[in-house]
Amino acid sequence: MERAEIIPSIVLSGYALARIAAHEAGNEAPAAQWRVLSLLNQQGGRRVGELAAASRTTQPGMTRLIGGLERDGLVLRSPDPDDSRAIVVEITPAGATALNDWRAEFRDILAPRFADLDDDDWATLTRAAEILATHTATQSTGAVR
Repeated sequence: MERAEIIPSIVLSGYALARIAAHEAGNEAPAAQWRVLSLLNQQGGRRVGELAAASRTTQPGMTRLIGGLERDGLVLRSPDPDDSRAIVVEITPAGATALNDWRAEFRDILAPRFADLDDDDWATLTRAAEILATHTATQSTGAVR
């Protein structure tokens, strides 16, 4: 595989794994829900506009998603202490628990697909995950605030 093909291949494979896991789990929650909860869990409270930008969606679309998450008790909206016109969204303990449960469910569903990997393959995947985590954390932190 050529270098130029590696990153797109990883991204598409990641999407495919998420779709497979969601389908096999019967999880009907939108992927955007898990992305927002993950972002809030990793980076703390964010304004709706920041969440929309980070998720590459519209602010009205994000407002609707946040409304549903708030009704489900997964996030809490409160006035921004730095700007009374703005709202900050934070993950609740129930939201963090739901996120952890979702990750565990996906891990358990996908584990059999990787059962035949040897130690060298696991070392390669571990290193790839570390590299991706480092580069995505750097990019998403800079893009959000």
